[in-house]
Parts: sequence; C-alpha cells; structure tokens
Amino acid sequence: MSTEDSSQKIKVAIANRVYPLTVKRTEEARFRRAVALINEMVGQFEEKYAVRDKQDILAMCALQFANQIAKQKEQKTELSLQVTNDLKSIDTLLSKVLIGDSE
Repeated sequence: MSTEDSSQKIKVAIANRVYPLTVKRTEEARFRRAVALINEMVGQFEEKYAVRDKQDILAMCALQFANQIAKQKEQKTELSLQVTNDLKSIDTLLSKVLIGDSE
C-alpha cells in the first residue's frame, strides 16, 4: 500500500467535542474542511437561535447538509435529463442531415 493510501489517526473537534478518526492520508484535508463547515454552521445556529443544546444544533446542521445534498441530486437529475434531451435533438438533426432529409 502506498503512503498516499495509508490510513492515519486524527482528532477533530466538532461543537467543542473531540472525536478520533481514522482516515486515508489523501482524505484528511477534506475531513478537516468538513469539520470546519460543521463548526461554522454550529456557530451560526448558536448566534441566530436561542438553542443551547448541542444535540439540537447538530441535528439542525445535519438537516441543513442533507437538504443541500438532496438539492444537488435534484439539480444533477435535471441536468442529466436536459443533456439527454439535447443529445436526442442533436441525434435527430444529424440523422436528417446524413439521410438528406431537409425540412
């Protein structure tokens, strides 16, 4: 196994609580960015709402992130359908040109 693929143990702090993780070296930076995003959102919820229970705040963070993922999946599906339709239109036009059918 190469050094890049090897795992390492790291500690991350989410909402002032430390969690030990074992991650691939190539994924450490992404995990740390994810932790920073979570902590930033925790801070925003703490400032915006009078909720002090970390579990409630983390649940709201999870809901927010899940909503973002669901939205991205919807957009990806819509884009995929649009690309498929565009390719069908191009195929139809090319078929007409190659067959010599002009309208």
